[in-house]
Amino acid sequence: MPSSRQRSLRATIAALFIPAVLAGVSLPAAALAAPAAASATAAKPHKAFDVWADKFAEDWVRLSPQLATMTQYFSGAEQAKLDRELTPLTAAHRQKVVALAKAGLARLDKFKSAPLDDSQKISAAVMRWSLQNTVANEPFEDHSFIFSQFSGVQVSLVNFMTTTHPLRNKADVDSYLARLEQVGARMDEALARGRAAAAKQLIPPRFILERAQFQVDHFLKPAASQNVLVTTFEQRTAELKDLAPEARAAAIARATRIVEEKIRPAYGRVKDFMAEIHPRTGDVAGISRLPNGAAAYARAVENYTSTKLTPEQIHEIGLREVARIEGEMDKHLRSLGLLEGDIETRMKQLDERFQPKGEGDPRPAIIASYGEMVRDAEKRSASLFNLKPRAPVEVRREPPLTEPSAAAHYSLPAPDGSRPGIFWVPLRGPKFDMIRMRSLAYHEAVPGHHFQLAIQQELTGIPKFRSQRIFSGGSAHAEGWALYTERLAVEQNWYEGDVPGLLGALGSELFRARRLVVDTGLHAKGWTRQQGIDYGIGAQEVERYVAWPGQANAYMIGMLRIVELREKARKELGDKFSLPAFHDLVLGAGSVPLDVLGELVDGWIARQKKA
Repeated sequence: MPSSRQRSLRATIAALFIPAVLAGVSLPAAALAAPAAASATAAKPHKAFDVWADKFAEDWVRLSPQLATMTQYFSGAEQAKLDRELTPLTAAHRQKVVALAKAGLARLDKFKSAPLDDSQKISAAVMRWSLQNTVANEPFEDHSFIFSQFSGVQVSLVNFMTTTHPLRNKADVDSYLARLEQVGARMDEALARGRAAAAKQLIPPRFILERAQFQVDHFLKPAASQNVLVTTFEQRTAELKDLAPEARAAAIARATRIVEEKIRPAYGRVKDFMAEIHPRTGDVAGISRLPNGAAAYARAVENYTSTKLTPEQIHEIGLREVARIEGEMDKHLRSLGLLEGDIETRMKQLDERFQPKGEGDPRPAIIASYGEMVRDAEKRSASLFNLKPRAPVEVRREPPLTEPSAAAHYSLPAPDGSRPGIFWVPLRGPKFDMIRMRSLAYHEAVPGHHFQLAIQQELTGIPKFRSQRIFSGGSAHAEGWALYTERLAVEQNWYEGDVPGLLGALGSELFRARRLVVDTGLHAKGWTRQQGIDYGIGAQEVERYVAWPGQANAYMIGMLRIVELREKARKELGDKFSLPAFHDLVLGAGSVPLDVLGELVDGWIARQKKA
């Protein structure tokens, strides 16, 4: 039973979700009973909307060849052409994207009075929300350092080439080399953007710059023949049946030349730029240090939470949730005989108990354990979900280039089945986060991001641009779901007999609550990097929030909203409430803004009452 404080908190969040994205049309409850099935009285599909929306989505994807590759959105010659290109990083290209977004919004306005059916209304809402954010975010894009350690161009291009670009046959090999030829040019485009931002005093704090400098140095350290763009290419082409040994050797030699003659010099120019701006950097962490920084942070918060919550309100929600979760953890820590010190101190003592013992590198065994946890979660999820992904999921260690600063994350399976979903785990060592392994596996893989994103990709009852997340509901929906599944595992007694694992799960939820406090503290209250660390967030995580303002708020705000909607449905439906059916509704809608999800749940409740 939620406390009065929790009920008040939920009411605050529910009241502040951004309304009126639904193409100017109020969604009738009965019409939103299910995302993929219209009621008998629903409007017929408006053909003109479908024709326009499909074409617009295609034009949108064409502006990002890398997105086209990730989703394999086209087929035949067009897809093959896009698979040979890297997305431009010029200011002119950015303006093309914004201009197309504005054109899309203007066309959506003309459909406001059109007789759209239920699915079309959801599609229009998702498109409108995504395009509005594209336009609203553009003035603040340079507030994020283009060479940040977390998702900067110097690592994102390498990750794309080594992991996402497909190498299924010799045609893909040729496309890889064509793209490799463009990496240096894209780095120079990013460099031009970085210089333009620096001229406007938009530069990172020193500790962020130094993390990025480390990555560039790491990339440049080996000879071209041992560069990651060559070694992974060599590994991934080893089993290609239609690639003759001589052709493979020639391709590897060409890749080596490109890295030596074009890519390494471009990285060298970025290195020089970083050294050039280093004396101008300081230790102030928050985005408020930058010109127009407060407005940039307010926009980031709205973008990532899809609410009108202010940084101050989010800070207070975080403080309340931290107090609630720490109270729960205290009881369980005492049951294990850990009585002295604050929660952080006692959790560190518990962590010590479970550190790997013995000789040798424990990392292979840890990865294997994660795999076992994912398989176990699939069995436990069987009774809670009707919708399940067809694509498999694997656990892999984060690559060396990004491991020093990476967080665990999930990458989608290839739509053609050539790549599984991947749960990436950084294992920096020498200590490892052992008691939180289960909750992390649930969040990133099953039933978290893998269920959510792979299922959406496989849905057939929604337009392709929604199943492929060309337009989506943003971080609050995606990360809110993943954190919701962590809580679901606790609620469903998956940790029965495993108090340390339960504490790890509660610790993970506490971590997300602390994120609200630290992210808003850094960017709206003048906190230092050290204050964030002292509040219980690791240094790499604090630096992630500095490089990616606002995103850390998405998890807890999204989860609280999903729980609030579930409990509303449970209360109103009583014996008619079905947890698997609720999960099917959330997953079957695909990625939607959270206010649209609220409309969907209201429609589902009305439909179940009539059944």
